[in-house]
Amino acid sequence: MPELADPVSSRIAAPVGAPQGATPAPGEVCECDVLVIGGGPAGSTAAALLAERGRDVVMLEKDAHPRFHIGESLLPRNTELFDRLGVREQIAAIGVHKPGAEFVSDRTGKSVHFQFADGLDQAYTYSWQVRRADFDATLFANARTRGARVAERTRVTDVVFGVGGARAHVSAIGPGGEMLSYAPRFVLDASGRDTFLGRKMHSIKANKVHNTAALYGHFRGTVTRTGELAGFITVHLVEDGWFWFIPLPDNVMSVGFVGDQAAFKGRKGTPHELFMARLQASPTVRARMKEAELISDVVSTGNYAYASKIHSGDGYLMIGDAFAFIDPVFSSGVLLAMTSGDLGAGVADTWLDNPVAGRAMARRMERDLRAAMQRISWLIYRINTPALRMLFMAPGNRLRMRDGLISLLAGNIRANWSLVFPVLAFKSIYYVMTLLHRLGVQWQPGAVSTPAAAE
Repeated sequence: MPELADPVSSRIAAPVGAPQGATPAPGEVCECDVLVIGGGPAGSTAAALLAERGRDVVMLEKDAHPRFHIGESLLPRNTELFDRLGVREQIAAIGVHKPGAEFVSDRTGKSVHFQFADGLDQAYTYSWQVRRADFDATLFANARTRGARVAERTRVTDVVFGVGGARAHVSAIGPGGEMLSYAPRFVLDASGRDTFLGRKMHSIKANKVHNTAALYGHFRGTVTRTGELAGFITVHLVEDGWFWFIPLPDNVMSVGFVGDQAAFKGRKGTPHELFMARLQASPTVRARMKEAELISDVVSTGNYAYASKIHSGDGYLMIGDAFAFIDPVFSSGVLLAMTSGDLGAGVADTWLDNPVAGRAMARRMERDLRAAMQRISWLIYRINTPALRMLFMAPGNRLRMRDGLISLLAGNIRANWSLVFPVLAFKSIYYVMTLLHRLGVQWQPGAVSTPAAAE
């Protein structure tokens, strides 16, 4: 993923280079139980949990924390993992309180908001919006504190897996350009959108059906939500895509546009020019940007959604974005990454003692993750359809459909019997509305909503 200098100095200091014990001496090989490629949310979660279980873990991060990353809006279900990692208070200290999500329609100029506290899951009813530089550095430091051996500015260049349970050989380049060698019993690929093992194995498949691209940057001076909507993420539903507005600390607003192929087809210009044009093309977005000042570069990212056809094998497992990435319209990226880090730690821990049981656990994990991504992807793939947009802007609560939808938006995307009937009802209404739309029947919802720009 292209990287962007964080426009505001991070409040978290992190050491540069490799702490003692993470870097082998010249000519030596560093042995460990598990080597984690990448120090983002998935890798740091897995490393912390494995170290806590007494495993010898080495985590290699190609960059130095803090570093910019997109994906700044967290979900309530993240909080369960924050508690297990012991970082909830730290995350709250660096974030903006997030009690819900707002959706705005360009077509009608109206908005609807969803309070997480109204969902079926009452265990976790709020989350935070965070500057990812601070967030990732917090998780990385926590893994080190819990006993993982970590190294920054250390890029993995090759992995050769052993045969018959033998250790793998991992080659890396250290902060000073030195060649480093590691011999782990198990490898967790948490390399993010670099998809290190996926590219090595030619297993990455871009989602051609939902092929999107993104443009984004940081601003000051945007119109922010106040009162009961303070801290809400806003999703503006616009032609050929959607915008996110994520309030960050220090009065910074992260603004991004995600569009399908129609949004960019035939368009010429720099990412900055294309982004500015899209901002002006949306009346509800333009109303919030009149006094806005861009304080960062504009970054573009293509081939937004993908998945690896391979998830695991003898002595390795892919977690987080190294395995798959889906459109971030419902802010599920960090939750999926940390969840897969949690599950991946369990697989690695089991595999080290019993490879047969570890393989079976990895297969169950893959089914679980693919099913979770499919649940949220059902909404994602339809977010630009008239029927789903109409349902979002006028959500009824018969059969607790609205409450079930809120629970999905809060991150309850793994198997949950309480959501089955509300979600089935929601999908049924969607299919009926889609059929009516194709037959030319125009149905206008009568739900109460508020003007989007009335701030």
